[in-house]
Amino acid sequence: MDGAASPAHQPAGSSANTEDIPGDDGQAQPGAVTVWDGFTRFATAPVTAPPAPGAPPRSLAERLAYHSRFVTVRTPAIDMLAKQVRTLMILGCHQQVAARPSLIVTGPAGAGKTTALLQVGRVFQLAHIRRQGGVAAAAGGQVPVAYVLVPPAAGAKTLALEFARYLGIPTTARMSQAQIVNSVCHTYQAADVKLVMIDEIHRLNPRTTTGAQSADLIKDLTERIGATFMYAGIDVAATPLFTGVRGAQLAARASLVDCDPFPARDGTHEPFKDLVRAMENALDLRHHRPGSLVRLAPYLHARTAGRIGSLSRLIKQAALAALADGTERITKTTLEAVRLDHLAEQHYRPRTSTRTR
Repeated sequence: MDGAASPAHQPAGSSANTEDIPGDDGQAQPGAVTVWDGFTRFATAPVTAPPAPGAPPRSLAERLAYHSRFVTVRTPAIDMLAKQVRTLMILGCHQQVAARPSLIVTGPAGAGKTTALLQVGRVFQLAHIRRQGGVAAAAGGQVPVAYVLVPPAAGAKTLALEFARYLGIPTTARMSQAQIVNSVCHTYQAADVKLVMIDEIHRLNPRTTTGAQSADLIKDLTERIGATFMYAGIDVAATPLFTGVRGAQLAARASLVDCDPFPARDGTHEPFKDLVRAMENALDLRHHRPGSLVRLAPYLHARTAGRIGSLSRLIKQAALAALADGTERITKTTLEAVRLDHLAEQHYRPRTSTRTR
């Protein structure tokens, strides 16, 4: 499937190509990491970082590439998720009969759920590689992490095929769903998968026939694969996912973690301003005035509604514009010229229009 070899038969991911797999927010594209080779390249790629103090200046081409990818800010949400996953994995190791506890990352679109999910998987994968003596390939057929996207309106067989595709498990059109699931469970157990991450979980609707079958499949996999399951989806609590008998079973086993937009103020702290400061410190623009973006934090919060995805896109596009026009600095004028995602623009433009009337 898709040229991916099963780690149980042919170690993958040891390619010298360790470039990041950029997405539209500068992080890994979810679709590119839904096979073992792709996830390994993402996990082992050098972390995008600003130039070290005293380092020689980078060329324009290098800085354009750098700002296109930009940095991943390690937010408190990512740290908290990593700790919770480690705790759940330890708990699950000693739980032989009942289903292992799981974790659901929820929040609005653009709040950084997929980034948080992938960063937790990356941390766990790198820890596994260190334990294997720095070997990125599937040592001894072991695969620590699996990442699967729920396809739109997916039936159970389609979803089972996504699990098979990640490890390159051979399938044919003649195979029944039960045969595919049995092969998936056997291979995942043999590969010693410890963390299974399922993204776009909000696409499942247990009220429909196909959605109910897919939900049953996931429940079956959680009981047959000795791994901790971690999910991510948009506003999961507001979807049908937690309704009915199936929803009650999931709700009883999963902890819900909100990945909310960053507030402008939280008591005496200013989380959004801290986020802006971290991104501004990572810029590689020769004439940018340090602290100028931090001073614009109230404007940036209004512009992005506190969503990390929208903020990252805004700063990256402004940086690229500043490089392209030679100004090498970001101002409010530069930021105003950037057209953001529709969600952010709908949030911001009506407010500005009201103020100008």
